Amino acid sequence: MNKFVFFGGKGGVGKTTVSCAYGLKSARAGLKTLVVSTDPAHSTSDVFDQQFGDDPEAVEGYENLWAMELDPDEEVQRHMQEIKRTMSDQVSPSIVNEIDRQIELAHRTPGAYEAALFDRFIDVMRDSEEYDRVVFDTSPTGGTLRLLSLPDFLEGWIDRLVKKREKSIDLYEKAAIGEREARKKTAEDPIIARLTERKEMFEFAGETLRNDATFFLVLNPDELSIRETRRAIGDLSDYGLGVAGLVINKIAPEPESDEAGTGAQYLRQRHATEHERISQIDDEFSEPVVARIRQRVEEVKGDLLDDVSNELDIEVAPEVRA
Repeated sequence: MNKFVFFGGKGGVGKTTVSCAYGLKSARAGLKTLVVSTDPAHSTSDVFDQQFGDDPEAVEGYENLWAMELDPDEEVQRHMQEIKRTMSDQVSPSIVNEIDRQIELAHRTPGAYEAALFDRFIDVMRDSEEYDRVVFDTSPTGGTLRLLSLPDFLEGWIDRLVKKREKSIDLYEKAAIGEREARKKTAEDPIIARLTERKEMFEFAGETLRNDATFFLVLNPDELSIRETRRAIGDLSDYGLGVAGLVINKIAPEPESDEAGTGAQYLRQRHATEHERISQIDDEFSEPVVARIRQRVEEVKGDLLDDVSNELDIEVAPEVRA
């Protein structure tokens, strides 16, 4: 198994529960494991009955297990402030307010949330040397994955900017500060340095996701969940990322044959419908089903989390590289 493991799926299917269960399974196998949650509802804290924040914290009562919760809104604000700081250092004071206004508008547009969160994913992956396994409770979305195409785009963009900068130097800066200083100024240009840094960051993300990450999708036995899973598989495939397996979660139990009454009839009908959906999943998806987890009456935590971790037929041993 690769170091980085992602569990994706539509909202409400149980990604956080499955992620925590797999994190526990890895920790039980002796791997130093970090579970990273991006759930605004802070479900990881509920699963372990412990509050987590933006930095990894040891999970109480478990060995080899750490967790952290990223707040998407805070990440967007952090992302915005960083861009404001960078831009303010490079432009004249007269247009700083206009720059701030444009950045505020940009961060209200579709994709800003994903971009900020993806940056944080990359930070976590880069700073994870001390862990054997890092489990993310969500997969990058199609919009986020489009960021992986930026390195090729930025490479050409940076090359064009450098040429424009050099032309500017020829026309103005050589006369003002001398040819040698002009060349030095080009080499130290902070805007070009920032773009190069971003390009290298996305190159790292693309290489890591393709070579050192494994993706699983969590779904429920219902039509909406199946459609979302099909779309997610397509999104990942478009960027050369495969899905290692599917986790079918929240499967209703079948009532005993002698049970009657409205509740039993409802449960029997629901079980039959879900059985059809599960058969559809088995028939239509080439990805293997690595777990079929039944619906629990109580919240999944404590001993129930152990039970779910045992139901996950997912390898935990680290991949041995030649």
